[in-house]
Amino acid sequence: MGGLQPWHWLIVIAAFILLFGAKKLPDAARSLGKSMRIFKSEIKEMQADGAEKPEASSLPATPVASERVETAAPEQSGDKRPA
Repeated sequence: MGGLQPWHWLIVIAAFILLFGAKKLPDAARSLGKSMRIFKSEIKEMQADGAEKPEASSLPATPVASERVETAAPEQSGDKRPA
């Protein structure tokens, strides 16, 4: 009940050849290889970008609009809503 035996692999390969045909299998393998290369390059690029950016904890905190303190005197109009 372990892994697949060699004759299991032969059955799987034969099923793929019957389902997809011998002409489409090389194209499918080529497309899969291109996709894997693109995926690897994107992962490497993301890791390089992550190493260059400073950590979020070292950046100064910016206040949210609801936490800002007004430094100028509020207008004396009839509008009582906060800015």
